[in-house]
Amino acid sequence: MKQRGKHARQALLALVAVGLLVALAAPASAGGSKGKLKVATSLPAPGFWNGDTPAKLDGGFEYELAKDIADQLGYSGVKYSNVSFDALVAGKAKGFDLALSQVTITKDRAKVVTFTTSYFSADQGILVKTGTTVDQSNVKDIQWGVQTATTAQTYLKDEVKPTKKPRSYQETTQAFAALQAGQVDAVLLDTSIVSAQANESDGELAVVGQFKTGEQYGGILPKGSKLVKPVNKAIKALIADGTLDELRNTWLVPQYAVDPAQVPYLEP
Repeated sequence: MKQRGKHARQALLALVAVGLLVALAAPASAGGSKGKLKVATSLPAPGFWNGDTPAKLDGGFEYELAKDIADQLGYSGVKYSNVSFDALVAGKAKGFDLALSQVTITKDRAKVVTFTTSYFSADQGILVKTGTTVDQSNVKDIQWGVQTATTAQTYLKDEVKPTKKPRSYQETTQAFAALQAGQVDAVLLDTSIVSAQANESDGELAVVGQFKTGEQYGGILPKGSKLVKPVNKAIKALIADGTLDELRNTWLVPQYAVDPAQVPYLEP
């Protein structure tokens, strides 16, 4: 009986060892035991997030990127939330693990939030009512509209230096409505964002130029987050295997009224 018990214990230990080896060999994306990754964004953002509320989201570049990152890190899925953009970049938004919201990486913002490695390049595009001309002759004299707390707002102030004070709006939808109502002559925002808006306007709006800023989007994590290295590793892997190119071609390119690369550049 003692000898048989010894053999049984040896067999049990062998099974446990095999189980550990299998668990260690399993890829991170095969997990799902961590619950859901809490991802925040500022809606609406056509092309990047398709849907006006978290409950209505059904696709988009950053929407799918969030799912891919969660899968890489072994989460069971994603829980989405809608936050204020200016609160997000000021480090005041709470209750999320990661935020993806077309946020340009800057030194000032990095003082209050932690950025991931970059995953998207952008310049600043000029959205107008179709038929409106914006060029070097009037770029400083028109009435600009811009979203509050964006790099576009900073660029207008520091580089363009218009003669009229730009009108700022809390949400992109408010800026676009002001343009439609004739309260501003042009809205300055990321070229990819205004290109998507022009595409949705049934020809009423157009992107007539852009400024070369060479901005890079990064995800935002709370200061002190332990997810910085894992998320950066996941993003780099998704870039390397072509996933981000596939997401761009699937969700963004069809949203553009014109390819951002073909929009003419202006000097400030």
